[in-house]
Amino acid sequence: MVFCYNNKEYEIIIERKKIKNMYLKVKEDLKIYISCNRFVSQKSIEKLINDNYKTISQMIENINRKKAKNNEFYLLGQKYDVIKISNITKVSIDNNKIYTKDDQMLEKWLRINTLNLFEKEFNKCINNFKEPLPTVNLKIRTMKSRWGVCNRKNNNVTLNSHLIRYEIPVIDYVIYHELAHFIHPNHSSNFWNLVNFYVKDYKIYRNKLKN
Repeated sequence: MVFCYNNKEYEIIIERKKIKNMYLKVKEDLKIYISCNRFVSQKSIEKLINDNYKTISQMIENINRKKAKNNEFYLLGQKYDVIKISNITKVSIDNNKIYTKDDQMLEKWLRINTLNLFEKEFNKCINNFKEPLPTVNLKIRTMKSRWGVCNRKNNNVTLNSHLIRYEIPVIDYVIYHELAHFIHPNHSSNFWNLVNFYVKDYKIYRNKLKN
């Protein structure tokens, strides 16, 4: 059986189990899985599919959008198409394309370049900072809900590794934001005045990160 949507055919896989009800799911492989009792008729299965045509179509659209988003590669505000070539030995960039052997090579290259660039920008911002600071340590990790963290107890600033997707001014804004917390631990007007002293367009960059 196949499911036809938007001029494409999607395979329907019937899984018969010791269950009472029928269940329908579209998985990442874009195959439609139907679980049902072994006594359920073909006609009942077809009715289930027809009754849920819109739902199945939406599931397919959602998976396609998710895959498209996961395949997008942004570096310093620029979008690149990732081209995988099995015999290359190092990552290279040409125009709007980034060439790699596989995802592992690209991830390793990205980790190294993220570390180097973040350290460079971090040191630049600290040297520009006029207020007294302790000896601040830089840490980098992937975070789901925060772009940066200031830990005043151990003098650490942690940057989200995903910041590498954004332009340098955006990265610098996050750094100055966290450094300003050593002077003003909250988000008071004094805090934002200090951030504004170093990053005049901080509201623009903050909105970019929110979106």
